[in-house]
Amino acid sequence: MPIQSQRPAAILSVSFGTSYLQSLSAAIGGVEEAFCRAFPGHPLRRAFTSRMILQKLRERDGLAIDNVPQALERLLAEGVTRVAVQPTHFMHGVEYDRMMEQLELYRRRFARVSVGEPLLSAAADYREVARRVAAIFHPQGDTALVLMGHGTSHFADCAYAALGYHFLENGWPNILVATVEGYPTLEELVQNLRRLAVRRVVLTPLMVVSGDHAANDMAGPGPDSWQSRLQAEGYQVSCVLRGMGEYPEIQQLYVDHLRAAMAALDA
Repeated sequence: MPIQSQRPAAILSVSFGTSYLQSLSAAIGGVEEAFCRAFPGHPLRRAFTSRMILQKLRERDGLAIDNVPQALERLLAEGVTRVAVQPTHFMHGVEYDRMMEQLELYRRRFARVSVGEPLLSAAADYREVARRVAAIFHPQGDTALVLMGHGTSHFADCAYAALGYHFLENGWPNILVATVEGYPTLEELVQNLRRLAVRRVVLTPLMVVSGDHAANDMAGPGPDSWQSRLQAEGYQVSCVLRGMGEYPEIQQLYVDHLRAAMAALDA
């Protein structure tokens, strides 16, 4: 009798999610398309971890997206035995930890489950993200690039300061990192901008997607948005409303992490 070939492993892309459909398609969809190009023949499934976003997409747009347990149950029903899970999360934070807790309940129901690292994990990830962001934006002269991260109460919040340090130490002192809900804060950002003596500031989200935080906290018309606050400080401010997941250079880093997870399935 002929030997049956092993069924291709499935890829489960796990994201926090966004209710901004254009960014969902361009950023999360962009990363997932990069996965498919890198691993043709492997079925890809999508899961979001934010219950609020899943509910909003379902009620507002009629768009049904699985959460992690639902996606895993669907893969089991399809007869998948091996799955590589690749998060689009930025770091080992709250959402990543929750995802890992959910995955643990399913490990024995699959023959093999591997999990890729988030974008910022090893020291090399920080160097590569810094190098690639600098190459994408290359701010010069009297212009500073400000990357607006989300921030978190999780100890992984230190990732933002670590990334900022990599920009400074590698010759890009005019690329700064600050966060909405963590450290460094907007106030600390303003102090650093004053030391740089720049006149122009480019704001862009340090997030996979350009969603609500980018549209409102960063670029909103209200007096408390980062754009308004920095304009009040006398800076000429422009905003780039593109998530990091939209850039092929960043997509490739996620692909590299997925490649390691795929290799682990056969280890």
